[in-house]
Formats: sequence, C-alpha cells, structure tokens
Amino acid sequence: MQVNKIAVVTGGASGLGAATASLLVEKGLKVVVVDQNSEKASQHANAIGALAFSFDVTDANAAATFFDDLEKEIGLPNILINCAGIATPAKIIGKQGTMPLNFFEKIIQVNLVGSFNMLRLAASKMAKLSPDEDGQRGVIISTASIAAYEGQIGQSAYAASKAGIVGMTLPAARELASLGIRVNAIAPGVFHTPLVEGLPQEAQDSLAANIPNPKRLGRPEEFAKLVWHIIENNYINGETIRIDASLRMQPK
Repeated sequence: MQVNKIAVVTGGASGLGAATASLLVEKGLKVVVVDQNSEKASQHANAIGALAFSFDVTDANAAATFFDDLEKEIGLPNILINCAGIATPAKIIGKQGTMPLNFFEKIIQVNLVGSFNMLRLAASKMAKLSPDEDGQRGVIISTASIAAYEGQIGQSAYAASKAGIVGMTLPAARELASLGIRVNAIAPGVFHTPLVEGLPQEAQDSLAANIPNPKRLGRPEEFAKLVWHIIENNYINGETIRIDASLRMQPK
C-alpha cells in the first residue's frame, strides 16, 4: 500500500474506529476521521495528525456533500472503513412493553443504511481513480458483528443490522469488481470499546470469562491490524472475517 492514499474512517473518534484511524496514520495514509460528535472528532484527529469531518452517515445529502468537498479539497478516497454504529439493546416484548418500531428502524438506519450510504458514495468517487498495477482502485471495509450469526436476547435489531452488512458484502464486491474496488467486512466479538467500558467491572469480567482463547476482551488495535491486513492483501474480497477469539455467544 502506497503512502499518501486517502482513508475515510467513520465512527473514527472512539473505539474501533479511533484505533483504526490511528494505525492508518502510522502507516502513512492521509486519514479523515468522520464522527457525528464534532468535538471528539476534532480532538482525535488533532492528536493523531488526521483531518476531521462531522455529519450523520445516514444523511444522503450531507454524506454526498462530504465526498464532494473531500474530492475538491484533499482528493479522491482510496479507502473507506465503516465503523459508525450503535448497539442499544432492547427486547421485542420487555418490561416496558412491545419494542417501538422506530427503535428497530433507528438501529437499521444507523448501522446498515448508514454503512451502505457511505459505501455507495465512496465507490462512486473511487471509480474515478486510476487503477494500480493489480487493477485496484479502492477498498471498502464495513463493521459487522458476531451478533449477525449468534445474536443474543435483546439484540434482534442490532443482529439484524449487522446481518445486513454481512449479506450486502459479497454482492457489493461482485458488482464493484469490474471497477477494481474490493468490499469486505469484519465481524468483531466482544472488544474494549466505550460501550463495554461503561459496564461495571463485574459485567466486563463475566464477558471475558466466556471467551475461549485468549480469555480476555479484544483490543481495538487488534481490530485495526486486521483492517490493515485487508487493505494490504488484494486477494481478500467479498469476505466477512470474524475476529472473536473463537467466541460463540450464548442466548443471553
């Protein structure tokens, strides 16, 4: 991978996205941190030597404006890493009654529609790039989850959103193959992220106890290393790769 290529990382101000943005800067890429939290985006971007943009990835017009501005001011993107997402749990029929439909819709909108929105717009820009010696123009990596395969009680909306990312990866890779754009996804297990770190230590220990080997939560930099390998290895395409220490989640 040549240095000075442009990488866009959504959800890049915290968790998996922040670790990925940091590693890509270390590897010599021009990194653009995208996050809905403008303050955090600016702070992290300044800390690692990246650029920051803030908008809602589900907003078609805002995302299109971002990519147009990116092309004019910085250049065409070579890489898109979709890490933006939410993971609020809720039961279909819980103590508060039946799950509101708009709750389900929001999870799908942010995790799945947001990822596709960025994918489609990034691909249209990547198509303008000149291919390299291997016929490649760009690579897109989205974040799925092992919940796509073993969703737990309370994860019906989240699991559906992540299963959608798994489902769109291969057809998108097939469609964009003629343009030299690879499409992959990563399905992480339980990682040290702001969501998990907000849990009591007892709950974190309980999560770690169910992980076979190594018996600990995943580290965001381990996710980032897999992102980098996918970027470097042109023969990985149309694939969703689990990174979970062989964890298979139980019903609850």
